[in-house]
Amino acid sequence: MRIAMIGTGYVGLVSGVCFSDFGHDVVCVDKDPSKIDRLKAGEVPIYEPGLEALLAKNVTAGRLRFTQDLASALENAEAVFIGVGTPSRRGDGHADLSYVYAAAAEIAAAARGYLVIVTKSTVPVGTNREVRRIVAETNPDLDFDVASNPEFLREGAAIDDFMRPDRVIVGVENDRAAEIMSEVYRPLFLRDFPIIRTDLESAEMIKYAANAFLATKITFINEVAALCEKVGADVKEVAKGIGLDGRIGNKFLHAGPGYGGSCFPKDTKALAQIGRNASSPMTIVESVINVNETVKARMIDKMRALCDGSFGGKKVLVLGVTFKPNTDDMRDAPSLTILPPVSKEGGDVHVVDPQGRPEGKALLPDVTWHDDIYDAAKDADLIVVLTEWNEFRALDLKRIARAMRSPRMADLRNIYTAQDARVAGFESYASVGRTSYQPH
Repeated sequence: MRIAMIGTGYVGLVSGVCFSDFGHDVVCVDKDPSKIDRLKAGEVPIYEPGLEALLAKNVTAGRLRFTQDLASALENAEAVFIGVGTPSRRGDGHADLSYVYAAAAEIAAAARGYLVIVTKSTVPVGTNREVRRIVAETNPDLDFDVASNPEFLREGAAIDDFMRPDRVIVGVENDRAAEIMSEVYRPLFLRDFPIIRTDLESAEMIKYAANAFLATKITFINEVAALCEKVGADVKEVAKGIGLDGRIGNKFLHAGPGYGGSCFPKDTKALAQIGRNASSPMTIVESVINVNETVKARMIDKMRALCDGSFGGKKVLVLGVTFKPNTDDMRDAPSLTILPPVSKEGGDVHVVDPQGRPEGKALLPDVTWHDDIYDAAKDADLIVVLTEWNEFRALDLKRIARAMRSPRMADLRNIYTAQDARVAGFESYASVGRTSYQPH
């Protein structure tokens, strides 16, 4: 079938490429001419493992095209997906839906035959009803349906998540739209992946509820980690012990510097705002948001303590600034909260990140970037593991310690142990919720 995808950001591009790999004829639309030119040249504007090769494969097969012309993309299309951004409009969590609504109006003006207008973007409850109103008002004669089809893609593993999903959520109002959506996801249906049909509002709520629950698990284990440090317990052992309970599960129970990225921060804030608007406060979610900020502040305190109480005049080497490994995404990364105070207090911040430099240079203007960890470690006073890239998991710690002026480590992802650091010659080591040590 023919599918149009509006937006070539993270969600739109990954979804469009994967739909084409299902065998559909996909046209991706974007207003940015430079982005379309890059995509036509085979250049992927985001870092996602495997995406560039999959894009090239389907372009070569003739199943995937890129254009600025929405009208041509909608010719003979049976479904059009809206995959544009919905960033937080204000600090209180209101989602900016202007791009979604603009896309809906433009689709209505350009469409000629029946199609299903599918919202792939993360949107608050009631958005799809508003999309329906906008389309009907813009083009009263258009025959169409709306559907809600939220994405559940983990950056760094998005292709596998799309091709082998835990579930596909399809919110529709009638059987006609459901049949179109069933055809869109036919390859997954044939392999018995769960495809859940529901109403529009439930589909919208599922996305926010899922992300808020995962953010809650992360925040819960970070609070447990703080308590572990006080009582002498090991948060890794605690997480393993509770994670083996089938009712809890072991995923998202890794203590660290707090959650970030394109989804959890804005989606928890949006769900809290939805609750306030409906006079049904989401008190657990509100607490999660507040505790996550406290966690990041606690990481700064750990680092400062390793620098004898002040960052002034200290060289601090940071390993990783993207919000997670295997992505170049800096959106709401903990590094954006944790590193500026180091510079503000007179610290000299140096960074190594395999993919973070293109976005990070503008967001972290006061840091020095390096490609080689061992060169960057020369005369450093503190090394900080902030993102757990695989490249950082098997470092020659002895070599790093010898190069440093004062070998001290803040392992904020718990990829090493106090014993590893001590044997390598580090005079101080701090982790999250586990054994640390300082010189006597």
